[in-house]
Amino acid sequence: MKLSLLIFFLFTLTSGVSQSIINGKVTDAKNNPVEGANVYLEGTYDGTTTDKNGNFSFKTEEIGTKTLKISFVSYETFTLTNDISELNNLKIKLREDLNALDTVVISAGTFSAGDNSKISVLKPLDIVTTAGAMGDFVGALQTLPGTTTVAEDGRLFVRGGDASETQIFIDGIRVFTPYVPTSSNTPTRGRYSPFLFDGITFSTGGYSAEYGQALSSVLLLNTIDEPDQEKTDIGIMSVGATLGHTELWENSSLSVNGSYINLAPYVSLFPDRNDWIEPFQGGSGEAVFRKKFDSGLLKLYTAFEMSGFELIQEDINFTDGVYNKLNNTNLYFNGSYTGVLADNWSVFGGLSYTYNKSKVVVIADDIKNAENSYHAKFKLKHHFSNRFKLNIGGEYFATNFNEEFKNPVINGISYGFNNNITAAYSEADVFFSKNMALQAGLRLEYSELFKELTLSPRLSLAYKTSDISQISIAYGNFYQNPNNAILKFEQNLSAQKNTHYILNYQLNNDGKIFRAEAYYKNYTDLIKYDTEYADFSSSYNNSGTAYAAGLDLFWRDNKSIKNLDYWISYSFLDSERDYENYPIEATPNFVNTHNLSIVTKYWIENWKSQVGMSYAFASGRSYTNPNLGGFLNQETKSYNNLSLNWAYLISQQKILYFSVNNVLGIKNIDGYQYAKVPDSHGNYASSTLRPAADQFFFVGFFWTISEKGTDNQLNNL
Repeated sequence: MKLSLLIFFLFTLTSGVSQSIINGKVTDAKNNPVEGANVYLEGTYDGTTTDKNGNFSFKTEEIGTKTLKISFVSYETFTLTNDISELNNLKIKLREDLNALDTVVISAGTFSAGDNSKISVLKPLDIVTTAGAMGDFVGALQTLPGTTTVAEDGRLFVRGGDASETQIFIDGIRVFTPYVPTSSNTPTRGRYSPFLFDGITFSTGGYSAEYGQALSSVLLLNTIDEPDQEKTDIGIMSVGATLGHTELWENSSLSVNGSYINLAPYVSLFPDRNDWIEPFQGGSGEAVFRKKFDSGLLKLYTAFEMSGFELIQEDINFTDGVYNKLNNTNLYFNGSYTGVLADNWSVFGGLSYTYNKSKVVVIADDIKNAENSYHAKFKLKHHFSNRFKLNIGGEYFATNFNEEFKNPVINGISYGFNNNITAAYSEADVFFSKNMALQAGLRLEYSELFKELTLSPRLSLAYKTSDISQISIAYGNFYQNPNNAILKFEQNLSAQKNTHYILNYQLNNDGKIFRAEAYYKNYTDLIKYDTEYADFSSSYNNSGTAYAAGLDLFWRDNKSIKNLDYWISYSFLDSERDYENYPIEATPNFVNTHNLSIVTKYWIENWKSQVGMSYAFASGRSYTNPNLGGFLNQETKSYNNLSLNWAYLISQQKILYFSVNNVLGIKNIDGYQYAKVPDSHGNYASSTLRPAADQFFFVGFFWTISEKGTDNQLNNL
């Protein structure tokens, strides 16, 4: 009897606890069932997984309002909050997780380098292991499509734009004077050591609304966030020496790097065409301090350099040659903070200061100038979801430039300008799916000098055509104020304008990358003047125009052949300009119709060596022959350069490095110089403009001393 009563009591108690059934079906965006998805009530042990038809069903004793979650790899987690009684017969569609590696990437006009990039065509290591680049990041980038070979200059000329149309940024902040000054027919170099950077983005067009005052291209350099160990780097080279050290603390680190360059010993061994009085020499130092906070990172970067040279160069119009002397002092400071705020907000703030002072003597002309420039920047980014991100920001550029000129005829004259620009931008990243993404932005700039407001829409759209390929299109307007060489004489002008149209195809498959990109650029409001050179007496206006159209191809493969990495790039460029003192529209003398680069790197295990080769070809450039009549009426012969390098691993942290530029000694021609006055027969005599040296040899020994003792110095070469 007692047993019967107990059973009755337990049955009554159990039946008094209500149970609800939660069920439904899970599919993807194409209505295909999702098998194996995890379905559960948040904060409980109640749940199940979907079957092969995507169906699920489970019982729960929970009551009231609860949250149902459904998760599955490569899909966004689905969340539904409702009363338990309503969580039945559900029809749920999972959306693709847009954080996955196979999500489409906006790639039109952009080459990325860095381990964090989803699609990288170059790595930081490539910057200094490319034969012919001589350790200069600009030299390595000139092996990419879209760049033009102007061997005697050394700066970046991109898709029919001159070098002043490319701007360089360090950690998102503008660098106003990024190149080391040099003599004519001797290519310049970038001021900054590639060893301090771990990420590079090179945009040949169609770039984000975040960046302005660049008509053709932007180059973004990012310093290392967190060094992995303390170390000291020592370098002894045929042209000088370097010394660097990194020190680590619990939440901060400091990297310093110094170098001294003196070409006198090299020139004494390998004389060139210049009559050197004092060959180039200079000293520089860099430092990066980093401080980690709970929700952010502070970086302070500074670089200082002093350099100079004195020489006499051949000139057809001066029997004794042309005397040149230059001394330059440059200081650059950059500070930035990146942090995370509450509610999916992140913040960035930065400031840079550039001081550049030069003293130049050409024959009897004595020119002194000084530039003080500032760039302040602030931006916010809100991550609404994986599918929608919003960026807003503002920045201020300020440049003060002053120059003094005197010679035996002119006692002295001073001139200069203040060029201050305020800018604001807003840009949204919208991911419709894994296969389609849109970036749309608007940039507003106000020039205090010109009292002018410009508005620049920017738009990029990318679509995945397969698991390994995608297409992208980009459109945008870009404005840039005239450079210092113009503004120092005339300020009653307006900003120059360029409109980009880009179509890109990219394939990325297990160590193989192929890119094809077609573009068209339309220039308006370019600067024109009516004298041989821009000077005090020139009349200036904004009536200049230009266009540039072309096709860029790129192929890289580091998997097909063991230990071999190579890439091939080709560019076709059609461009004409009517600007500066041009009497007609013509192809400018910095444009090559065809550019080809082939770069190879091969690791030989038995030799503990990496050998490299780069070959550069460029079709001829235009020049004016006054004996024939017309303007830019002739073309130089094509440019050819084969360079080799060899890095030998003496021990784990010691490297011996050799390189030779233009190993075949090809007699390349940069152009021709003509006499200003014809001879008795009415002919203008000419001389060939050639590089100061046909070849350049480099030998270096590099040694790393580190905590772990396992660093391979090939990581620095």
